[in-house]
Amino acid sequence: MVTTQEPGTTDALEAVEALREALTAAGLVLPSLGADAASPSLNLINLGRVRADVALRLAEAIRRGCA
Repeated sequence: MVTTQEPGTTDALEAVEALREALTAAGLVLPSLGADAASPSLNLINLGRVRADVALRLAEAIRRGCA
């Protein structure tokens, strides 16, 4: 299924920057975080690869935020 961005939705670059800021505030870095240039109409974000310890810290930050 192929979807495209609907009018008024968040731009991928804006979303990347917002996520990067939130991750930085949590003391986390995703080195490969960026907009997916191969599919601009889909507005996809590439989270990239990350070490296992960073993934565990990210999971913990999400859990704290959901509590």
